[in-house]
Amino acid sequence: MKTKPAKWICVGSADKLKHKPLQQIVAGKVPIALSCRDGQFGAISGVCTHAGGPLGDGRLTKDGFVVCPWHNWDYECQTGKARPGSTDTVPSHDVKIEGGDVWVNAEPGSKRVKSAHPAHPLTREIRREPGPLRVAGISTTAMSAGSPRFSTSENLLQAALDHAEAKGAKTRLLKVNELKIRTCEGYYSKGAGACTWPCSITQQDEKDEMTQIYEALVFWADVVLVSTSIRWGAPSSPYFKMVERLNCVQNQVTTHDKVLIRNKTAAFIITGGQDNVQSVAGQMMMFFGEIGFTFPQFPFVAHSRGWSAEDMENNVAYVKEHEELRDGARALTERCLAMAEGLVARGEGPAKVQRGGRKAGRR
Repeated sequence: MKTKPAKWICVGSADKLKHKPLQQIVAGKVPIALSCRDGQFGAISGVCTHAGGPLGDGRLTKDGFVVCPWHNWDYECQTGKARPGSTDTVPSHDVKIEGGDVWVNAEPGSKRVKSAHPAHPLTREIRREPGPLRVAGISTTAMSAGSPRFSTSENLLQAALDHAEAKGAKTRLLKVNELKIRTCEGYYSKGAGACTWPCSITQQDEKDEMTQIYEALVFWADVVLVSTSIRWGAPSSPYFKMVERLNCVQNQVTTHDKVLIRNKTAAFIITGGQDNVQSVAGQMMMFFGEIGFTFPQFPFVAHSRGWSAEDMENNVAYVKEHEELRDGARALTERCLAMAEGLVARGEGPAKVQRGGRKAGRR
């Protein structure tokens, strides 16, 4: 790297700056993560090599590493080098103190290095492979795989999938509570650009099985049927664990004008001993609509015996005995398949979309 002439910028009083171990400043127009450790100042680029996070807004560890507030990547506060095992580097900047002020050379003293990694499978082109219609069933029942019991929502979902196969469709059943899915870490709340596609958790953790959900929804399925129980007037906790991790799908529209869900149909199966069917269905339709799904006429089927029905065993017995509930699930499947057939015939959906007022952080 050729050394450019120094471009020294005064960034403030040393007495004031030394009271913060780490802070994000600007030297001219250059974002800088300025650290002060054991009375010694260090300056590295304020832009994380991983996804552009503001390094100076992170934290300084006891051993002198700046930790990015977005995804916890870290760099040595003087050199900008990552910990051993990674070659990632952010540029370092010279620092000096003159006349009681801190001066930073806005010209970097080292290069930015981003390690070459194989492209994640989820970054591939979104393209529907030829073949029959495909239906993904996603069960969000909270029952444990280690202690199986009858699930009313999953029973109706299975009836729907069996009917789809009888109509010539391919099916896939995913049980959220049996997948090892890490909880969303709320990167979006740190900055719109911090919520990435693929999800940063998925990129960093090969054991995270949310990949199966992403594959089914974005690439494989033409129809997605989501089943849930009603828990305190809302969808189940596994459902929310899943949809929080789907924020990265919706955020691609907001920050990059990139639609990942194209020409796909969704519908819902809702059961519970207590009421609030309309509210649960409304939440599910709102969310899946926000990430790009379309809905058939009458997009959900549901069963509830009402607020006062605390005798859950009778609710289970009712679902077991009444075939009309499964008939309703089968009819829902047919409505979905009919819509999906038309959407597939139309060809690939739009990769971009105009949405009034939703453009935060686009770049």
